[in-house]
Amino acid sequence: MTSAAVPALLSDVVHSAGRFLATAARLDEERLRAPSALAGWSRAHVLAHVARGADAYVRLLDGAESGGSGTRADATALAEAMASAVALPADELLADLRTSLDRFVVRARTLPEPAWEALVTALAGWRHPAWFTLHRCRRELETHHADLDAGYGSADWPASYVTWALDDTLRSLAARGFALRTVEATDLGRTWRISPHGPSPAAPGHELLAWLGGRAPAPGAHPVPLPKPPGWPLPPVPGW
Repeated sequence: MTSAAVPALLSDVVHSAGRFLATAARLDEERLRAPSALAGWSRAHVLAHVARGADAYVRLLDGAESGGSGTRADATALAEAMASAVALPADELLADLRTSLDRFVVRARTLPEPAWEALVTALAGWRHPAWFTLHRCRRELETHHADLDAGYGSADWPASYVTWALDDTLRSLAARGFALRTVEATDLGRTWRISPHGPSPAAPGHELLAWLGGRAPAPGAHPVPLPKPPGWPLPPVPGW
């Protein structure tokens, strides 16, 4: 991808954000404090995490324009900011989330085109072009929308998102010699060759992605157990 594809990708982010916010707006105080699909996290934790993630992406874009590293806040500061957001009443947390996502979209729309090619650094130390931040934001929105466990699941993920996320994830797994021979997304007409050995799972793309992302059991029945995927998301491999 190059910076020329930014407008279309940003449009996808805006649509993902709109769906996420619509679901969040239906959560009253009781439902907000109920458990999400993530162990140990309420739905409020999920909303707060997405809000602070959007703030972090703004800092990365600021760094891309200024020529700095664009590093995220340190883990301690991020955890403290998230804890403060979790404690907000439902209406204030929703407003905080909406403001953070709007700020990211506005920042992306005003970033000069050359800055999209600048390298920025994620909290985990990954280096990637600024435009990859849009992919990361969309992945956060779609994944955590399903994590809310509020009527939106992996089957609701757009096919374009599932295709990109499988491409990105399987490319990283192949670079690490993950023990799968091939992976077939039966509904997308796509097959990925991963390694010379191992089983070859075939299932709808969203089921494969949910499994690889640690959100669902391995799809289907296999004579040989499928290997346990590593922590997700993985750093992108060179070439993006």
